[in-house]
Amino acid sequence: MVSSTSAAPAPRRHLTITPASVILVCVAALLAIGLTVLFSASSTVKGAAPTTFLYKQLIFLALAIGAAWMVVRADLESLRRFAWIIAVAALVLLLLVLIPGIGVSVKGSRRWLNLGFTRFQVSEFAKLALVFALSHYLALNQNKMHDFVKGFVVPCAGIGAFAVLIILEPDFGTAFLCGAIGMILLFLAGARLKFLVPSILLALTGFVTLVLHNPNRLRRITSFMDVEANRSEGAYQLWQAILAFAAGGIDGVGIGNGRQQQSFLPEAHTDFIFAIMAEEMGLIFTLFTVILFIAIFIAGLVHVRRAPNLFQFLLVTGCLLLICLQAIINLGVVTGMMPTKGMSLPFVSAGGSNLLLMGLLVGIIINTSRTWDRPKPLQRKREMAEVVA
Repeated sequence: MVSSTSAAPAPRRHLTITPASVILVCVAALLAIGLTVLFSASSTVKGAAPTTFLYKQLIFLALAIGAAWMVVRADLESLRRFAWIIAVAALVLLLLVLIPGIGVSVKGSRRWLNLGFTRFQVSEFAKLALVFALSHYLALNQNKMHDFVKGFVVPCAGIGAFAVLIILEPDFGTAFLCGAIGMILLFLAGARLKFLVPSILLALTGFVTLVLHNPNRLRRITSFMDVEANRSEGAYQLWQAILAFAAGGIDGVGIGNGRQQQSFLPEAHTDFIFAIMAEEMGLIFTLFTVILFIAIFIAGLVHVRRAPNLFQFLLVTGCLLLICLQAIINLGVVTGMMPTKGMSLPFVSAGGSNLLLMGLLVGIIINTSRTWDRPKPLQRKREMAEVVA
């Protein structure tokens, strides 16, 4: 006899919003804004076609998406076996870039390797290598963090090796970023404050001493302290950026109608692209950009609370800090809250090396979102046993 009772409808799957999906949407929005502003900011660069930088950025964006896709499918726990190889490779590259004839020098800084078809900024790879190796070491020695040598001296030596080689390029901003993130990871891993605080003060003292004995960096500091008086010399870039913010107002002058990218503002398509955004798109879009970075940071904090172990917690935290601290430094420089320092705005500024790094960082975050949502093997077996019973 056929039952007249109709089969129950299949339950509908509801779309769940995860922290990783929020980060992905924010990154997509930043990329869209960046490509739009980049086309305008680079359209008047001398010696280049209007679409040259846009095409380059699109090519590197495709490579960044490919790199992110490979990282998403990788097993991060298996990659830990290569942590020391990755760290040593990064240190060797940082050494090679300092050798004349191998490293490419631009405006007095030797930071790039010539790959023929493009230049690769080694310090971008080194930042991720430092975070990966440091997370691996701290996770291996999480029960020895109160030990002065294994829990403090050894990881500080690793951080110092990366920072010193990057300072020699010279790139003080990236070295400061690596040192700051390294110390934060040490603190989160449980290093003692009585070790951390004196070492941080000592490192800051040494960093300030190096800045004071470097004429170019010292000029940036003194110009920053009185921008208007130095607007035609050391503070020229910052003064032009301030004029861009003033001209943009609330809703901007319109895409392509800005004046600052017409050879008034140097590095308009890279370090100071946020000023071009302010002039052409106005306060609304600049605030929207800041909100996107805040959303990435908050979503990242929510995400790392679900980390299954210390290694992945520190790795994702390091990736999040590499994105957000770099954004804070760039926004602080362009708005006159920090001394001028060449550091790109993540996902927005032109630059293939940094865009590739950002793709890897986002790929790691998406990877952990997928793996952290999977049930553990033991838990899965219990569920299957309950179904059979």
